[in-house]
Amino acid sequence: MDHIDRELLAHLQQDATQSYAALGQAVGLSAGAAHERVRKLRERGAIRRTTVEVDPVAVGNAVLAYVMVNSVSWMGDSAKSFAALPEILEAHVIAGSASVLVKVRTATTEQLQDVLRRIYAIDGVSGTQATVVLETFFERPVSPLIAGQE
Repeated sequence: MDHIDRELLAHLQQDATQSYAALGQAVGLSAGAAHERVRKLRERGAIRRTTVEVDPVAVGNAVLAYVMVNSVSWMGDSAKSFAALPEILEAHVIAGSASVLVKVRTATTEQLQDVLRRIYAIDGVSGTQATVVLETFFERPVSPLIAGQE
């Protein structure tokens, strides 16, 4: 992946609906060359999918919490159990005092409490510690321009 691929990715992250002509112009390529590079980025897995970013508050999911999950056993095989809870947006096996870290979005704190109960019911889970977000300063996607520059 060279600097042009990284620039293409950055432009696509800003607006994935822009034309190949606009993408090419932004990075100094023809529309056809930009299209070919984007196709190759998809084939290599650098572009996983094209999607829409939804504002969670606008659709009624204003409560954001990060939950540390404690366990009595290795949780590396429990991905399906966590994925079965639609309120869990991310789940990570971690090193440290907890075994798993999950990111949860709900409409209310009562719904968050219900999610915590369902997490506790997952095989091997011995406890949870939730941190509720009061305000988000910013969230940013992975920058292809910063990591692994050539």
